[in-house]
Amino acid sequence: MDSREYAFEGQRPEVHGYAHVSREATLVGDVTVEANASVWPGTVLRGDVGPVRVGRESAVGDNATVHASAIGGKAMVGHSAVLNDTTVEDGALVGFNSTVSDAVIGAGSIVAMGTVVPAGYEVPPESFVRGTPATVTPLSETNIDPGAVFEAFSSGDYANLADRHEELFGGPDPGGE
Repeated sequence: MDSREYAFEGQRPEVHGYAHVSREATLVGDVTVEANASVWPGTVLRGDVGPVRVGRESAVGDNATVHASAIGGKAMVGHSAVLNDTTVEDGALVGFNSTVSDAVIGAGSIVAMGTVVPAGYEVPPESFVRGTPATVTPLSETNIDPGAVFEAFSSGDYANLADRHEELFGGPDPGGE
């Protein structure tokens, strides 16, 4: 599917041929979406003041806003999350409606739904982050089974779902575009 892609000051979005980017997503400027990643309807990836990178096999959920941020491989960004100048390392999950600004989310960490991670946070790998403002607990000190969480929200499931969307919507835009 063809998303709305816009050049900005000479920088054009680059989407790998095996990535799924919804036609209702908007990509601006220095944006890279790697292989088997998925970007869902209503998402805005804005690489105007800094690059946006979406790593291999990662998923960025509906209506997320990602500005000048890097998302590692096999990471998940939930619906309506906002990332600004943030790094989400490999295998991390940022929950629905979370806001993360000028921070690092360590590999394998889970940011709970609705969490606000303020500027300057550096979340260690394999942490559980929750609350407003965020508090950080090592996953090993919680009763959370990260395997079960990641299985429920696995990027592999999103890859399969993306394939099904491509089969259904992959042809020419029914609106004639």
